[in-house]
Amino acid sequence: MTDPAKPLRRRRLFTAALALAAALPLAGPAAAQAWPERPVRILVGYSAGGGVDAIARMLSSRLPDLLGQQVIVENRAGAAGMIAAEAASKAAPDGYTLVLGESGLLIGKHLNPKMPFDPLTAFTPVASVFELPLMLVANNDVPAKDPRELLALVKASPGKYSYATSGIGTVHHLGIETFKGRTGTRIVHIPYRGAAQIVPDIMSGQVQLGVVSVTAGLAQARAGRLRAVAMLSDHKLPGAENVPALSQAVPGLSVAPRLFLLAPAGTPPAIVQRIDEAVRKVVSSPEMAEAAGKQGAVPAYLGPAELAREMARESQQWAGVIKQQNITAE
Repeated sequence: MTDPAKPLRRRRLFTAALALAAALPLAGPAAAQAWPERPVRILVGYSAGGGVDAIARMLSSRLPDLLGQQVIVENRAGAAGMIAAEAASKAAPDGYTLVLGESGLLIGKHLNPKMPFDPLTAFTPVASVFELPLMLVANNDVPAKDPRELLALVKASPGKYSYATSGIGTVHHLGIETFKGRTGTRIVHIPYRGAAQIVPDIMSGQVQLGVVSVTAGLAQARAGRLRAVAMLSDHKLPGAENVPALSQAVPGLSVAPRLFLLAPAGTPPAIVQRIDEAVRKVVSSPEMAEAAGKQGAVPAYLGPAELAREMARESQQWAGVIKQQNITAE
């Protein structure tokens, strides 16, 4: 005998299923509206007091007004930023853990095949925030005052000159390797553990050339202790307007480390959009641009989709340089 209640139960189940299906598309926006309900962390892969840390703290002091929650900077220094990045890649994709990455993340995987994450797949791009222009400086005894004179000098003396950077696989390193690859010149790379030792060694003549941040090189150049030969990019910074770009000798060459915010892969798009909108407002403010300029940084905002494309392009660019110049991690 047929149970007369079955059709009614089926209709009720069908109606409930339709209601659930209709509600699902609203779950993402609803979650974003509730977010953030607690402080947001920005992981930084460098020690407190450095340039990347300073930028992170500028963001963390201004974002709370737009997000309605405290933003905390957490330093996890080591392995050229990889420790912080790996921790962020393993965090819950809920918008409460971000990492302030830089271009070095896109270089690392091409030098270390065993790197535990791929920055192009382990993260959801949120926003590009700043670029950090680099300066090529020289000992005062080096007879080159601008990019063209430098190119002529190193072409005439293959292997005679050396240049220092803050490490193998940094943008500082690969920027000059790009210069070498495009000009067929030979300059010896001397990697240092950090930038703090490079400037004194250039002034004393221990090494002839070096790639440093604008803030590290400009003060000593103004004092006449070393020479600012070129900017590695076409950026113009206050006080360095008269330093020519390396592209004067190698047209089209322009490199600078990019700083960007990343979230763990799978972070809801609505939350990413909220963070991006807040970051865009902060980065575009004249006050932030002025404060960042004192750290040698220039605003370089990109939204999530643009940043994803730029990360892929830059990763491919560095892979090509590493292959052409036969660079290894040792």
